[in-house]
Amino acid sequence: MFLPYSVLDSLTPAQVRVWEDHFSPETGAQRRPAIEEGIWRRTQDPDNAEQSGWTEDSSGRRRVVHYRLHYGLDRTQPVERLVLEELYLYVSWLAPAGEIAGHRRDLETWLTDGRWKPTGDEDTTWRRGDLYATIVEHPVHPQDERAGRDTPEGFTSVDVTIRSEDYTLTRAARNLPWDVLAGGMRVKEQRGNPAYADDLSGLLNHLPFVVEAGCGTSIEAGVPPLHWLHEVYRVTARAGNDLSQGYAFTLAPASDILVREVLTETERKVDDMVSMFRTLFVAEPTAAHRVLKALRDAGHMTGPVASHNFDRLFARAGLEEAFMRRYDQRIPHMPFPDDAKALLVIGLHADRREVQARARALGLPVFYLDTEGVTENGAYRPYLIEGAREGDTVVRSAATPALLHLAQLLGVNA
Repeated sequence: MFLPYSVLDSLTPAQVRVWEDHFSPETGAQRRPAIEEGIWRRTQDPDNAEQSGWTEDSSGRRRVVHYRLHYGLDRTQPVERLVLEELYLYVSWLAPAGEIAGHRRDLETWLTDGRWKPTGDEDTTWRRGDLYATIVEHPVHPQDERAGRDTPEGFTSVDVTIRSEDYTLTRAARNLPWDVLAGGMRVKEQRGNPAYADDLSGLLNHLPFVVEAGCGTSIEAGVPPLHWLHEVYRVTARAGNDLSQGYAFTLAPASDILVREVLTETERKVDDMVSMFRTLFVAEPTAAHRVLKALRDAGHMTGPVASHNFDRLFARAGLEEAFMRRYDQRIPHMPFPDDAKALLVIGLHADRREVQARARALGLPVFYLDTEGVTENGAYRPYLIEGAREGDTVVRSAATPALLHLAQLLGVNA
């Protein structure tokens, strides 16, 4: 496995401009859009017993996954390429010592099968091309010592780190998934009794409005839903065939498909890991993005879009973005202009960054534009907005037709 790894060959001049304007480090964006990062921490707790398998006799398991992928333009060829420049993947397990010992034997087998070569660094590091794999066991994990967490009796930990050559993380970046873990489980919102409407005509009495957007508009542009990353990084498994049962956490080291794939099918799995960025980079703003730009230009929408997406599609449509997605549990800044009269939430399931809570505190009515359902593998399942409540209005629709109808009501040519 050699880096840089080609994500897209032969970029067009228009794609090069998209990179330079919206993804390169020189864009001046709130975040570094050329870095894709994800964190999952899964633990066994009475509050998530159905998904984690918690019982009185089975508890204490933990799995932490943290990845960072750095992208860039390769200009060494006659035509520019979008490439993966740096890779970092960290997986940590806490489980009964016998399971960790079995997992170590699996890791040794996978390293051999994948043709990784020991570096001689105390038998903990192996190399394959430009990638290094490090495996470290802990009777008591250093991060548990740091946080004062007890290790269940008979449990041990093992950390697997796969990184590109010379790639280093700051201490703060290494600690980030553990700081998120220390923040505890997210408490789900309590759904109330929102009103339902056929369209967004109720917004006509509350102009201009601010927009908060989840992945609904991105899905319409062909970008996979964020849950797709759960499958790439093997975070969850189906809890049976009934989609309404949701997903079970991956909490047994013996089921660690992710590390096995990276060690034994390295090139194929890395291509799997970069496919989200490849897809979002070639995606184009949809009619929904463009109609919001037209509404913004006409003065009916105000402020930046509170975006939870890292595809930059709103920015590429000419709208300012306030990036909401972060992992440190702090509430990101969201400017509500003084002239804002309402909040329109598009395709977002839960108010994890408290944008809606802050809108209500300002006395702004909240409108939701959401299908309240998802279709996966040809099967539909309800997916109700988590925190909609009395006083809110829900319009069950895809974004594009509902926004085009709103523009028609307002006499805006979109």
